[in-house]
Amino acid sequence: MIKTFMANPNAVERKWYVVDAAGKPLGRVASVVASVLRGKNKPQFTPHVDCGDYVIVINCDKAVLTGNKLTQKMYVRRSPRPGHLKQTQYAKLMAERSDFAMTHAVKGMLPHNSLGRQMLKKLRVYKGEEHKHGAQHPEVLELD
Repeated sequence: MIKTFMANPNAVERKWYVVDAAGKPLGRVASVVASVLRGKNKPQFTPHVDCGDYVIVINCDKAVLTGNKLTQKMYVRRSPRPGHLKQTQYAKLMAERSDFAMTHAVKGMLPHNSLGRQMLKKLRVYKGEEHKHGAQHPEVLELD
């Protein structure tokens, strides 16, 4: 009889990866990062266990949006109060808060529960080339 392998959260070995988002589409980078954060790149992937790795995204201010998304796509926030809808064009969002735009894109691709929130804590996003995680010896993660 074949037994199904279930990963143990205490026995998961985590690695650190660094991703350069310069000149690459925001959504393509976010989907690869979300996959690594979930642990889908590992053979011992288990859906109900956080077995993913840490990911550092650098140069997120140089990520691009294809087509007309810079002018047509909106970041929308709502309040429970009537008339409190706030919309921001992605051109303004990428100019001022590109690290938030990357985090928001990755967050939407993770599970929408406590496991997804736990996975999102392993993401570090920086606007420039520099990051402060050199002591972890991150490996470069190539995007296809």
